[in-house]
Amino acid sequence: MSQKRSLFGKIAKSAAHATGEPATFGLACMIIIVWALCGPLFGFSDTWQLVVNTSTTIITFLMVFLIQNAQNRDSAAIQLKLDELIRVSEGAHNSLLDLEELEERELELIRAKYEKLATSARKDLRTGESDLGLE
Repeated sequence: MSQKRSLFGKIAKSAAHATGEPATFGLACMIIIVWALCGPLFGFSDTWQLVVNTSTTIITFLMVFLIQNAQNRDSAAIQLKLDELIRVSEGAHNSLLDLEELEERELELIRAKYEKLATSARKDLRTGESDLGLE
């Protein structure tokens, strides 16, 4: 498999990693403190307030896309790993592969079946029977 990643993917991954560091949080806190300390110098003017409001809005707007990209990648990787575990597990239902692509109604039907199995297994446990469903 190719390890080649798009430019956006590289930037998004690096930025997401960097913004999650304690030092980055500390830097953001320091910027806010410096901004607040400059308030008296600028007479707490509308421009002074506008600087932080505009800056934080722009940063937040851009971070939404970076965070969503990171979550999409992580979610896709987890789904693929789960699919592989299902695929190699003896007795597992291969029909459960790629469930995230089903419609909500279809997911609810499958979930209802598993709820029934869970209820039955708990009943078995209460009576001292095995809940593995293999015997």
